[in-house]
Amino acid sequence: METSRKERQRQFPSKISTTSFVKLYILHLLNEKPYYGNMIIDEIKRRMDYRWEPSPGMVYPLLRDLEKHGYISGWWDQPNKKSIRRYKITDEGIKHYNIILLQNKLAFEDSLLIVKNVLKDIYGERY
Repeated sequence: METSRKERQRQFPSKISTTSFVKLYILHLLNEKPYYGNMIIDEIKRRMDYRWEPSPGMVYPLLRDLEKHGYISGWWDQPNKKSIRRYKITDEGIKHYNIILLQNKLAFEDSLLIVKNVLKDIYGERY
């Protein structure tokens, strides 16, 4: 991504926040099938090759916010106990997911380019 002399890129390596990334991933997973909170955390961790996982303190507020905005709907497995709340994406959530999917693609591409350049320049790896 090119910047003018007046603009500085201060965030490294990407312009996408962790919260935005996790929100995108939650909607991505729920677009595949219903999940509950800990299952979402475990699935993201698995898909990140166990090198990173979102915290419950990030995932659960995001789930509540997504539900509040109508992007997902949730239900209790056992309504009387309220122990496991499952979620599925709504039609409005699919629309929102498709929008943020496109909005964030360039940020991921920029991050990948930055990391590849660092590996090539500093570590001598070839791509």
